[in-house]
Amino acid sequence: MKILLLGKNGQVGWELQRALAPLGELIALGRDSTTFEADFSHPDAMTATVRRLRPDVIVNAAAYTDVDRAESEPALAHAVNAIAPGALAHEAAMLDATLVHFSTDHVFDGSGSAPRDESALTAPLNVYGVTKLEGEQAIRASGCRHLILRTSWVHAARGSNFAKTVLRLAAEREHLEIVDDQIGAPTGADLLADVTAHVLRSVRQQPSLAGTYHATAGGETSRHGYACFVIERARAQGHSLKVAADAIRPVPTSAFPTRARRPLNSRLDSGRLQARFGLRLPPWQEGVERLLIEVPRH
Repeated sequence: MKILLLGKNGQVGWELQRALAPLGELIALGRDSTTFEADFSHPDAMTATVRRLRPDVIVNAAAYTDVDRAESEPALAHAVNAIAPGALAHEAAMLDATLVHFSTDHVFDGSGSAPRDESALTAPLNVYGVTKLEGEQAIRASGCRHLILRTSWVHAARGSNFAKTVLRLAAEREHLEIVDDQIGAPTGADLLADVTAHVLRSVRQQPSLAGTYHATAGGETSRHGYACFVIERARAQGHSLKVAADAIRPVPTSAFPTRARRPLNSRLDSGRLQARFGLRLPPWQEGVERLLIEVPRH
């Protein structure tokens, strides 16, 4: 089986290089690849790469993920998050290949307090969410065999993410203010990559399992609870931090106006994924503990 991985240098793409390698011949490309075109802002050249390589599986870990900047760069976000995945899906259909694509909790409006399953109505609040939803829709419309995995609050030792930002600020400042009305499940890129490999293998053996699934770590927390856990466990592991445990103040999202609106309720119900593929998604705290071990201490 030949697997083409796009977006190899991102948080999830980096972990996928490890997780997918045992499944077959892996060709991993990033935006800076020179042998083959893999820049999602040039969909035509990228699809030419797919035609040359003729993979059995295409795994798309590339995306435009800067939520605020997308508000001022909607055309670029649309090209990367919607047009390019649609083009990949068309090529996958032509090749009878399987397309794996990652999506987001931002396709929902974040209202209420219940976890959303795969059948919940979508209603994105920002350009990022709109373009990610358009990418999903283009993939489904293509008729290709696909796996769309929606996730939330991804973190890894590599790359930029909320946990690493909190660590940096906690080392620099004596007081922090963190929003406490955004609720979700911090999900490790390593967990997401391992789940992807397991699910992909099952779908290759049983194509009827293809479709859209929610894939997040177990449990839930607020951004404030997440930050407090990161700081508490980092201090226990020997990280040098300036902020005191009682100096992390909870504040509402309205205290930090941003260009893009964020969903307050990012809870995703991963029960369907676990039941269909015989998986257990561990508590989010386990992934954060591992992240803190891998992040360099200052």
